[in-house]
Amino acid sequence: MKGPARATAVRFTEIELKNWRNFGSVKVTLPQRVFLVGPNASGKSNFLDAFRFLRDLASVGGGFQAAVRRRGGLSSLRCLAARRIPDIVLSVKIGHEDERWQYSLKFRQDSQGRPMITEEKVVREGEVILDRPDKSDKKDGERLTQTYLEQVNTNKEFREVAEFFSSVRYLHLVPQIIREPDRSVGKINDPFGGDFLEGIAQTRKNTQRARLNRIQKALELAVPQLKELELHTDSRGIPHLRGRYEHWRLRGAWQDEDQFSDGTLRLIGLLWVLQESKAPLLLEEPELSLHPGVARYIPQMFARVQRHSKRQIIVSTHSGDILQDEGIGLDEALLLFPETEGTIVKPAGSFDEIRILLEQGMSLADAVIPKTSPAKARQLTLFGD
Repeated sequence: MKGPARATAVRFTEIELKNWRNFGSVKVTLPQRVFLVGPNASGKSNFLDAFRFLRDLASVGGGFQAAVRRRGGLSSLRCLAARRIPDIVLSVKIGHEDERWQYSLKFRQDSQGRPMITEEKVVREGEVILDRPDKSDKKDGERLTQTYLEQVNTNKEFREVAEFFSSVRYLHLVPQIIREPDRSVGKINDPFGGDFLEGIAQTRKNTQRARLNRIQKALELAVPQLKELELHTDSRGIPHLRGRYEHWRLRGAWQDEDQFSDGTLRLIGLLWVLQESKAPLLLEEPELSLHPGVARYIPQMFARVQRHSKRQIIVSTHSGDILQDEGIGLDEALLLFPETEGTIVKPAGSFDEIRILLEQGMSLADAVIPKTSPAKARQLTLFGD
């Protein structure tokens, strides 16, 4: 799985969830680019959180107990629709054309209210590498409070899997957090951008400058007045982004990030993270605060990046502008439908009516957005009567 010049980057190829948050039972294939579409509270964020959970299992300072605790405990993770089978199940297939792996984890709460592993399994090319509980686990049940994945002395045979999970990148940048002067205090790899500028500052200077130059050129198309973009450090050593805006003064005017618009900050964050690595990237509603004329080109940006890096990108979205893109395949759009037994997930291509609408000349947005809209949304117009 290692190697600097793989023709295809390692990615998630399938995920199965049982009793996980919104999902009673879900199993779907994952292409290189995925757009999650569904109504509010259908589970788009919780679907992404399954990948974040795997990252937390394998990351330094993480682990099974910490990952469950960060999510409010097992009772918060377990699907409300769950009935007889108490186990939460999270299973993924990963790999590329040369090597394929499967990692499965089942867990539940013991009599003392602690999260306990009931099964941990690793399979490589059909060969079982790990199958727990093993003899040692049966002798000492306390061992089932930790995964083998998180322990360097037990994950040697599948450490590539652990390293892949820990590389997963999630970003849901909140502009208000970036503008906060003490944003980075106590934060490392903050998904909401608390240490985003610190991360830029820690990037090698040549790489940092090259990335910011590319971002500046792209921003000139969306923010025509912005002519320069650079990173500087204040007297306290806190990094700041600043941009030079062109106006009637000969040299224009410089502004720091606390004066940037929400849309500008979100776009900078998106453009930066797209350049970071080949690891899977999880994004929540990247269209937020962006003009529709900008949002509509996000899928093409993803496609261009993926031509070079082969990076997997999994995105949640409500945007009809994004889904107008004709390059989005029916297997790339996963539709979420809340039901009494939990949310179900199906690719757009599994619906004959969507295929027919597309054949008749409608866009994917026209076919998908109405299908995933709440049935009684129109009654919101009666509010206030």
